[in-house]
Amino acid sequence: MRLSALIAAARSAQASDLHLESGLPACMRVRGQLTSAGEPVEARELLEMAREVVGEERWADFLARRSCDAARTIDGVRCRINVLCTSRGVGLAIRFLAGFQATLERLNLHPDLARLVESHHGLVIVSGPTGSGKSSTLAALIQELNARETRHVVTLESPIEYTLTPRRAFIRQREVGRDTPSFEQGLYDAMREDPDVLMVGELRDQETMRLTLSAAETGHLVLTTLHSSTAAEAVQRIVSAFPAEIQAGVCSQLADCLVAVVCQRLRFFPERGTRAPECEVLLATQAVKAILRQGQFFKLQTALETGGNDGCFTFQRYREWLERKTDWHLPSDPVEREPRAPSPEPSPSSLPPPAARAPRRPAPPPAPRAAPTPAPSPAAEARDGVIEIPSADEDLAGILSELEKRNG
Repeated sequence: MRLSALIAAARSAQASDLHLESGLPACMRVRGQLTSAGEPVEARELLEMAREVVGEERWADFLARRSCDAARTIDGVRCRINVLCTSRGVGLAIRFLAGFQATLERLNLHPDLARLVESHHGLVIVSGPTGSGKSSTLAALIQELNARETRHVVTLESPIEYTLTPRRAFIRQREVGRDTPSFEQGLYDAMREDPDVLMVGELRDQETMRLTLSAAETGHLVLTTLHSSTAAEAVQRIVSAFPAEIQAGVCSQLADCLVAVVCQRLRFFPERGTRAPECEVLLATQAVKAILRQGQFFKLQTALETGGNDGCFTFQRYREWLERKTDWHLPSDPVEREPRAPSPEPSPSSLPPPAARAPRRPAPPPAPRAAPTPAPSPAAEARDGVIEIPSADEDLAGILSELEKRNG
């Protein structure tokens, strides 16, 4: 399947996203920059990819809605895929997800963020622009709680991006569209499921916001995400989603239940060769609660700047912490994965990181049981244990074949 080859090429380039559009070359986002590679994808081929991703059981719903969200594992790579209709036909927007269990340490986040899940009730909002790693941060906070607390966690996601393995906590994950028809119905159901912690994938509309605030007020810890560029804008967006006549009441609800707002954006660190979230952290101190109750959101920036001793971070203060940080977690492979059970026939998706591979040895003469020395090909050339891809226009199937020969 060509989709597997395109994903393999994108991951070898350490891309975070892959965009496919009828009649256009594949487009990848590498370190925040878009780059095109390969030949244009034909409309018929892209339609076949979309149908396989969506599945026959949901294809009729896709035709009616003209879009579909799905999470799939393709050749060992966990992906969040949005299938959409465009003026050219069908398009795919693919986000590559980390194959490991997200934690604050692995995401290079500040360890003090673990305190956000110590509360047994209230609202924690993780905000930021699209593609800033909000879902990863949310999963890391759940993992912190999972490692220390015996609580019942119910998640509502669209789609499920990280599969959470219960440790001390009891975790129940539900996918909107598959396990529940909507976030609203999932929140109604959750109130009858004895939860301690609720994770709402995204605040999209007024009704979801209303039910989320009510859940946070009634003795549950609620974690959620929201699109915004600053922490102040996040709370202001929630309030402005309601009619003007009840906004004062919503401000009071926020003042009573808010625990913190974390607004983040990804920043590339050339000296480290990796990207990490740069955060603004607004904690619900007494000063912040008073500002929220009065609806004076323009004062929140001042509260952030003067709240350093209370644990608040401005983007500048957090950037200074990142520059002083020494214990960076650096992935040793473009696709870092959880350990898997040994497989009788290794595949390119389960190769160990380069540091763990054996050093190069002279190729032995051909023998029945010896690993054959791969012959040079226009698609790839083996050197020092690394497969080099000279051009994105080469035959990607040939590259995968070389990998299988070397590790078969």
